[in-house]
Amino acid sequence: MKRADMKVYKERLLDLRARLRGDVSSMAASALRQSGTEGSELSSMPIHMAELGSDNFEQEFTLSLMATEEGTLGVIESALQRVEDGTYGTCVKCEGVIPKTRLNAIPHTPMCVKCASSLGENLAG
Repeated sequence: MKRADMKVYKERLLDLRARLRGDVSSMAASALRQSGTEGSELSSMPIHMAELGSDNFEQEFTLSLMATEEGTLGVIESALQRVEDGTYGTCVKCEGVIPKTRLNAIPHTPMCVKCASSLGENLAG
């Protein structure tokens, strides 16, 4: 891959990483909010048991999303490392070239479509 192309993808990866880090920080603050942080005198404790269940579900859902986002951040960090190593754009499984159309759609992908599909088939079966 040309150096100029690598620079473009590195910028995309850095932008995506920054956006996800902001989302994760925002979700963490929301999921782990403390009562009284807004300066209000009202308690954040739900009045009804159904509200408590909804609040618990929302918090668990948010924590699940955070875990997914953290995983994506790890994949982005790996992609940035491949940029630095000069191996970005090469499939980690078959060592073939990952097409630019795939990198444009998923800049942090470590695999070509064929290898990613075979991996998905192996997980399903």
